[in-house]
Amino acid sequence: MTDLTQVQLIKTQTLAVLVEITASPKPSYNIDGQQVSWGQYLAQLQSTVKWADEQINSEDPFEIQTQAYT
Repeated sequence: MTDLTQVQLIKTQTLAVLVEITASPKPSYNIDGQQVSWGQYLAQLQSTVKWADEQINSEDPFEIQTQAYT
């Protein structure tokens, strides 16, 4: 499995989790001293997707077009 394939898999898995948790959002809470912040978790997942997009886009070939005037 290439690095690019792994990053694409990470993005796919993260998006699946995002779909799941946004379908039934929960409030943040504290239980037995353990803090669970759904907003922070959501932001972390979104950050992971952004990172994956950046990695994927850096792998894409690109073309720069220029034009000279005389």
